[in-house]
Amino acid sequence: MTTRLLPGPPFRGPLLPGPLVDDTWLADRLGDPRLVVLDATALLPSPRHDGDHRSASGRDTWAGRHLPGSRHADLTGDFSDPDAPYHFAVPAPAELAAALARVGVGEGCAVVAYDTGGGIWAARMWWMLRAISVPAAVLDGGLAAWEAAGRPVVSGEEGEPVRPVPPLTPVPRPELWTDVHEVAAISRGERPGALVCALPSGGYDGTVPTRYSRRGHIPGSRSLPGRALLDAEGRVLPEGDLAARVGSVLGDGDTPVVLYCGGGISAAGAALALTLLGREDVSVYDGSLEEWSTDPGRPLESGG
Repeated sequence: MTTRLLPGPPFRGPLLPGPLVDDTWLADRLGDPRLVVLDATALLPSPRHDGDHRSASGRDTWAGRHLPGSRHADLTGDFSDPDAPYHFAVPAPAELAAALARVGVGEGCAVVAYDTGGGIWAARMWWMLRAISVPAAVLDGGLAAWEAAGRPVVSGEEGEPVRPVPPLTPVPRPELWTDVHEVAAISRGERPGALVCALPSGGYDGTVPTRYSRRGHIPGSRSLPGRALLDAEGRVLPEGDLAARVGSVLGDGDTPVVLYCGGGISAAGAALALTLLGREDVSVYDGSLEEWSTDPGRPLESGG
């Protein structure tokens, strides 16, 4: 079924309170024409053996159940660079702006991203938008939190047509990304920085199969699993608990912080957590282990 979202009065004042919003905040503002809600869900099954990389669009998941008025942003399609040598690569700013226009995001718009996968996909969308200076936030707890609060969901592909929007002018923030050469220099101790792996512990220590060509973590990096920064319901931990969890791995003097994982997705979730704690010295290694592991000359370590 489809439901027409009735426009409400525009919200007056700062549109987004920060990088994280809850279901109550969003429900009160769904009628604001400046606000675009994007479902960033993608499918990435656990690997059955080393090298088993399977990913797919989450569009069918969105069509089955989604927030009223939301659109699907395909992180395996329009919102990734098809010419990159690894999956989920961030598109060039102009291509990202064009993809946003196709889902109704233009100049003067703000975005709230959500997903059905524990928030990491929404965080990835948030980080990419932040990197071109588009106002964006993540719905804390995603679709599960929305439904748990008794709020409506709809289904079906059809919806309101995408309205024409003024072209978005991206303002890149290149400092939010780190490339393989800088990561290698930090790993070798030639540049300052703290490398942090956001994979689950089994991916970090190499005890479980990997989607990529080799197991393990980049030498010198520390383990901070992205999902350990969420509670049992998929919401970001309260600030005190979050600070304690992060503080067990990083100190104030560990700067800058470069986050990576398998493909730059869980790393974005960790980047959201660090941003909520006020850290501005954070970047994401976009290629992460998928890129790093392809070159046998780049070392990987196993164990804790």
